[in-house]
Amino acid sequence: MTSMLSRLAAAATLSFAMLLAGPAAAAGPVAGVDYVEIADGAPFGSAPGQIEVVEVFGYTCSHCASFEPKLAAWKARLPADVSFVAVPAPFGGYWLPYARAYYAAQAHGLVERTHADMFRALHEQQRLPIMNATPAEIAGFYAGYGADPQAFAATMTGAEVDAKLELARGFIRRSGVEGTPSLIVAGRYKVLGTSFEELLDTADALIARERAAGAAVAHN
Repeated sequence: MTSMLSRLAAAATLSFAMLLAGPAAAAGPVAGVDYVEIADGAPFGSAPGQIEVVEVFGYTCSHCASFEPKLAAWKARLPADVSFVAVPAPFGGYWLPYARAYYAAQAHGLVERTHADMFRALHEQQRLPIMNATPAEIAGFYAGYGADPQAFAATMTGAEVDAKLELARGFIRRSGVEGTPSLIVAGRYKVLGTSFEELLDTADALIARERAAGAAVAHN
């Protein structure tokens, strides 16, 4: 009887959470249509008890630049049990210097102040080159936010950033990410969609699913 009551309570929790999460959640996301389940997937590295959402992005990606304002508004509404992690895609070529820039900015405590501005500098203001950007050029941008340009350029090419890029590459490979922007929920689901709104609605639905699954485990 206790087990039956637990299952009923979990089902009620799931239904209510999905209704709160919006249209995609109420209908229930469909594997192969709204998301791909990642075989042997794992979170990037959030704390236990948190539902992790990763955005794999690139500063040089114009779609990521368009997505950023919508994503920022969505992130601001996330509940306390959701951990958002940005992972820059080190795909090589002109992607790599800006992936290094993200992790260098993180090391210098500048990500919050510069993230949206970097997109604008590249895609709206053309203050930085997308192709063939040097560490010195990129460091000059961050100097406008108080960074020492020589120290910043050194951080970009240092061992700490190299190690973070390897972690990013490993996560991207095992998650099957081939383009940006990509959202990965709980390390288990690669979100699909034909619009930014669909991506975020499905992410909400999958967050609700993970929350309900956690509640069911806690009740058993």
